[in-house]
Order: sequence, then C-alpha cells, then structure tokens
Amino acid sequence: MRHLTTLKLIDAVTRFGSIRRAAEETALTPSALHRRIQTFEEEIGQEIFERLPGGVRLNAAGELVVDHIRRQVAETERLKSRLADLAGMRRGHISIACSQALTSQFLPNAIAQYREVFPQVTFEVLVADHAAAEKALIEYEVDLALVFDWNQMPEFEVMLAVHQDLRAVMARTHPLARENELRLRQCLDYPLALPTKAFGGRLLLEEAVGRTSMQLNPAVESTSFDFLKSYVLREGAITFQIPVGTPNDDLYEGLISKPIDVRDLRDGFLYLGQKRGRTLSVASARFADQLTQELTRNFDAV
Repeated sequence: MRHLTTLKLIDAVTRFGSIRRAAEETALTPSALHRRIQTFEEEIGQEIFERLPGGVRLNAAGELVVDHIRRQVAETERLKSRLADLAGMRRGHISIACSQALTSQFLPNAIAQYREVFPQVTFEVLVADHAAAEKALIEYEVDLALVFDWNQMPEFEVMLAVHQDLRAVMARTHPLARENELRLRQCLDYPLALPTKAFGGRLLLEEAVGRTSMQLNPAVESTSFDFLKSYVLREGAITFQIPVGTPNDDLYEGLISKPIDVRDLRDGFLYLGQKRGRTLSVASARFADQLTQELTRNFDAV
C-alpha cells in the first residue's frame, strides 16, 4: 500500500499549511515533498493547493481530494484491523476524543480493562470539548468521541446517551459539605472555580442562572478540571462536575460532591458517538461495545 504514503503526505501538508513544516515532520526535504505533490497533481489532472507567500492552502479540488484521502486511510486501517482479527492477532489502534471528566478514572480504567484482553491494541486519547471532538471526528483524527451535553453536531452519530447531573464539588471541610442536597443559590454564596464557556457543564450553569436573577461571578476560570479540583482544596470555593468525573478515590483526597436540586439545574447527557456514516474498525467497534456496557451498568441510558 505504498500509494498511501503520498496520500498521507498530502494530508500532512494540509494540516500544517506548509510544505516546509510537513517535510520536517515526515523526514523529507521540501523539494522532495514538493515533487511528490506535483506528480500527484499531474496524475489527477488538477492542482490541489493554492501556493501562498506564507505556505499553501487547499483549493476546491483539494478539499475533495483530502476528504477522499482521509476516508481511504480510515478504511485501510479498518481493513488492517479486520485482517488482524481474522488471523487471530487481535491488533489495532483506537483513537478517542473525550471530555476531561472521563480522564481521571473512567477512561483509564476502560482502556486498561480492554488491553488486559487485547494487549497488542494501542490507544490515543485526545482531551477536547464537544466542538473540538466533532472536528477531530470529521477529519478522521479519532474513531470515537465521549462528550458531555452534545449540542446537535451534524457529523456526530450518537451511539449511546446516558444521564449526567451536574454536582457541586468542594472540600470536605466546606460549610455546605454537611448538606445532602444543595440549591444552586447556596453554591453562589461562595467563590466559584468554573470551567470556561467552551464546556458543557458551564453552559448548563449559565442556562440555569439565566432563568433567575442570580449571576455567575467566578473567582477562577480554567480549561483544566484537574486545576479546578485542586483549587477548591485551597480556598472555600466550589466547582462543578458530572458523576463520571466526581472524586470518589484517593486521586482527590479531601473532596466531596453534592447533588443540586433538580428544580435549579437540569440534567445533561454524556454521549458516545462516531463520525456519521463511518464504519469502525473491529478494535474500535469492540471498544465502543465495552464502553456502552460500562456506561449503561452505572448510569441511566436514554
């Protein structure tokens, strides 16, 4: 499948927007890479890049070509996985985009469990919000995505959805830690450490306070959930997290999570999905089945 090398080189140039940078990453000289692209363009009878002063950019023909390349490379990986499975080798590679809430416990456990049975399968995990996850799916950078509070992404094909309520996370010494359930207004009386507005949990909070006279005035904002969890241990602050990512082990000793009254805050959903219309490799499909079983065992599916 040597022809795939040229296709992957073209994809690299597309991603970097520069022949020079792509050449550096692929251990070729810029002139050699440029010749490979010219030869390909001559074969298909179309130029696929606009040459710009600062690099290159796909033209209309190039957009079609790169979409075809990414589909072909993905299908080739699927074929290799199926052939390996047929031969009993159980090899493969699985790439997945996920919300940060999945990274502390759920996904590491799931991957370790999978590799106990199929140790020759490798994984790549991209931590991303739902917009970045959809982009990664569209560009065939990942096979699967696990995202919270998905918002009708047209290229996202839902495989499973499970309920996830947003919970208040605080130090065990916090004054509200004694309560069984909290009203949202109680939380807003304390400093807030919140994720940025790119995240589904923050959007749920914004929606909730938008129906009232209350306001969100975070003392600290971050794109790192690890930072937020660590920060609330150092100030009498509150952050928010979904159950799949709430502290229940020694990773964040000293924290506790409390449910929010359903009158104040609606449930969100954690979605497992793939690129619409794509056929997954054997390894990825098997891992998706495992995730489905694990999620439905612990949470209510829609």
